[in-house]
Amino acid sequence: MKKKVISIVMAGIIAASLAACGGSTQSAGSSGAASEPAAASEAAEAKEDSAVSEAGEATEGEGKVLNIQCWNDEFARRMRDHMPGYEAYDKDDALKGGKLGDVEVTFTMTPSTENAYQNNLDSILPENTSAAEDDRVDMFLVEADYALKYVNTPVCLPISDLGITEDELANQYQYTKDIVTDEEGNLKGLSWQGCPGVLIYNRDMAKEVLGSDDPDEVQKAVADWDTFNKTAALLKEKGYRITSSANDSYRTFSNNVSSPWVVDGKINIDDNIKAWVEMSKQQVDAGETGTADLWSPDWSKGFAKDADVFCYFGPAWLINFSMGNVDDGEKEDDGSRTFAGGWGATVGPQGFYWGGTWICAAAGTDNPTAVAEIMRQMTTNEEVLTEIVKVDNDFVNNKPAMEAAATDDSFAFKPLGGQNPLAMFCEGADKIDLSNVSEYDQGCNESFQLAMKEYFEGNATYEEALEAFYKSVKEKYPELEY
Repeated sequence: MKKKVISIVMAGIIAASLAACGGSTQSAGSSGAASEPAAASEAAEAKEDSAVSEAGEATEGEGKVLNIQCWNDEFARRMRDHMPGYEAYDKDDALKGGKLGDVEVTFTMTPSTENAYQNNLDSILPENTSAAEDDRVDMFLVEADYALKYVNTPVCLPISDLGITEDELANQYQYTKDIVTDEEGNLKGLSWQGCPGVLIYNRDMAKEVLGSDDPDEVQKAVADWDTFNKTAALLKEKGYRITSSANDSYRTFSNNVSSPWVVDGKINIDDNIKAWVEMSKQQVDAGETGTADLWSPDWSKGFAKDADVFCYFGPAWLINFSMGNVDDGEKEDDGSRTFAGGWGATVGPQGFYWGGTWICAAAGTDNPTAVAEIMRQMTTNEEVLTEIVKVDNDFVNNKPAMEAAATDDSFAFKPLGGQNPLAMFCEGADKIDLSNVSEYDQGCNESFQLAMKEYFEGNATYEEALEAFYKSVKEKYPELEY
C-alpha cells in the first residue's frame, strides 16, 4: 500500500477531527473550537476517496471477505470510529461489519463466558487453511491471559510475514510485544492499547482518614504492602474497608512473580502468590476487605458515593468505563453518571497491568494486505491513536501519543475530579515485566482465586483449598503434575 499517500491524507483528516471534537465526552476540562464545517467536510471526503482507492488497489487479487473473530464489540467500535477508509454498515451496531475498499469486513462475536470464545477458536483455527477462502478467519483477537496458547502454535502468522517491520513498531510499549512473542522470538500480534494499572482511591475517605486527598500524600500511605496494611487498619477503625474484595489486589501480586505457574511440567505457586494469600486472609478476618467475585454486584457497589470501599486497583478503562458510570453524582450530557469527581489515582504498592486486546493474523488468511493495513493504522498511526485517546479515553500503545497526552489538561479524567493520571500510566507501562507469563496463566489464576475464596471464608483449610486448586488445574491441563 502507498503509505506515503495515506499518511499525507491522514494528517489533515485527524487534525480536523481533533479540532472538531475538542476533547472526549468523558474527559474533564476539555475545550476547543469546532473546525469550519466546510473544511471538515472536505477532509472527510478526502479521507474516504483516498483510503477507499488505496484499499481497493492494495487488495487486488486477494479475498473479498475479511473475517474477524472477537468476544465483544470493542475492536469493531474502534474500527468503525477510527480506521481510515472503513465504512461501517450500522453506526449503532459495529458488529454488523462494513467495507474497507472493495473488501467486506465481517465480525463473528462469541462471548468469553465459560471459555466459549477460546473453544470456538480451538475448533476453527487448526482447519483454517483448508476452509473456503471467503469463510477463512483472517484476524482474531486474544487477551493477555491466554495469548501464548495461540502465539506458540502455527495458527497465527508472524507480523514480519505481513511486511510490517520492527521500525514501524518502535513507539510501542515493549511489554505489549513481549506478550505475543513466541518461543522462537517471532512477534505474532499487535495491540492498539496498553493497560498499566494504578491505585484508585476515594477522595473523601482519604481526607477523613489520611488528612489529604493529594495523590502524593495518599501514595505515602500505600507505598508498599506494609504501609498498605497499616492504612487498612486505620480505615477499619473508621468503618471503611481498604478494598471491596481480596481479589482486587490479586493481579498486583500475580504480575510481580519471580517464577511462572508451570516449571518443568509441574504446577508452581510463586512466593508472591503465597504472600497475597497471607495478606488477604488477614484482611478478610479483620473485616478490612471482602470476598466478592470481580464484576459481581457486591464488588462493584463500592463504586458508589456512599460506599465503604477506599480503593480499587485498575487501568484507565476501569476508571472511565466502570467506575465512571455508577448511578451517583452528576448526570452528564451523554447520559453517563460519575461519582462527581470523587476518586483520585496514585501509583500504589506495585506496578501491574490488567487486560488488553491483541490482533493476530490467522494462518490461511487470503487478505494479508488488508490485515497488515488494519494493524498498521490501528496500532502504529500516531494520529489515529491520539484520536482514540481523545474520543475513547483508551490508553494507547504509542509512547509519543501518551507522553503528549500526559501533559495536556484536556485529557483529565472526570471520575478523578480533573486529575490527569496518564503520566503514572506511562511510567507503569515502561516497567511491566512479562518474563514469567505462560499459556497457563488464565486457568491457574482463576482456579487459585476460587479455591482461596473457600479458605478466606472459613469453608476450607489452606491445605484443602490448595488441593482443590490442584485438582481444578489438572482438569484443565491434564498434562501437568503437582
